[in-house]
Amino acid sequence: MSNNGSTLSKITPHQWFKWTSQPSELSLRGGVLETIMGQYFRKWLEDEEFIAENWQPKDGETRFYANSMQRTIATAQYFSSGMLPVANVKVEHKFAPSTMDPVFNPQLTYVGEPFRQEALKQINNFGGNRGLEGIGRDLQSSFDVLEKVLDLKDSPMGREEGLKHFRSDDLEIILNLNKEPAMKGSLKFANSASDALILQYYEESNPVKAAFGEKLSARQWEKVARVKDVYGDVLFSAPLVAVNVAHPLLKVMSEELAAPERKFTFLCGHDSNICSVLAALRAEDYSLPKTIEKKTPIGSKLVIEKWANKDGVEYARLNLVYQSTQQLRSCELLSLENPPLSFPIKLKGLKANADGLYLLSDLQSRFQESIEAYDRLP
Repeated sequence: MSNNGSTLSKITPHQWFKWTSQPSELSLRGGVLETIMGQYFRKWLEDEEFIAENWQPKDGETRFYANSMQRTIATAQYFSSGMLPVANVKVEHKFAPSTMDPVFNPQLTYVGEPFRQEALKQINNFGGNRGLEGIGRDLQSSFDVLEKVLDLKDSPMGREEGLKHFRSDDLEIILNLNKEPAMKGSLKFANSASDALILQYYEESNPVKAAFGEKLSARQWEKVARVKDVYGDVLFSAPLVAVNVAHPLLKVMSEELAAPERKFTFLCGHDSNICSVLAALRAEDYSLPKTIEKKTPIGSKLVIEKWANKDGVEYARLNLVYQSTQQLRSCELLSLENPPLSFPIKLKGLKANADGLYLLSDLQSRFQESIEAYDRLP
């Protein structure tokens, strides 16, 4: 997170929480929370009689595949220890630690000028008639809260670089080949602060201390987190961008859904992966309850369940499973009596049955459509 000379060290005069890990690594609390989530999945799957107690899967029945960053490898390792404590699960990762695996790297692997122009037009649409400026204007109340919490005007960036307010008119989107979608402007700086404040809120038991002495309401914390949500949407959820950056991961997910020997797959990436995959699959818009992060709460899982009826017809259900803000802050133990939250994800143009299940063949067709859409990028 915040190192000497980093944006975070200059964007506020206050001292950030003393993090329990190095930048880009999983925190100690993160390890605990992932173990707790893995333990819950074990109890849930045992209760459903999907796995036996202390299940030791046969070769090929499970796959734990993580991006090669330290925090994703560690996340998969902690989760697997909670879910399969006696199975000695080996987490698959393909590169030296702290290297991005192309499967999970939300980079643009095809960029021509027609693509860039059309994608920028779609991103502009997020701001309505005002385009990119409209995105910033819509975040003004969130910017106001952030500026006050950070004491932005008295920060090194405020005093030395003139960044006393987060502006709505300086947003610039950058779409370059073999790079993640990127941005310049106030929203980029505000997102860094939003991300760090949210983590600080989860780590610091005193909520006033977490907000550098400000007493924020739950609604104000939601405003802080909304900056991060909008940042992710702007960069990764425009239809053309999503199809582009999610392409390799969509292929892996589709293969895993069709693998006959597989009982459980755990793919461990980033919030940008969930954001782009859902956009590429044309998920309906949603806002998650009981969390300040309304789109991709930290540690959230996109869970795809496969079902079959008595006639052998296969179905699928999609849920976002996540710990509430209270569960995260309190490190609550999860159980069948105190489960994480589960929110149904609906896909545009697909008809679910009375139980909220899609035909598995329809879901697989949607995956194939999204994968093939890559070859039709302008």
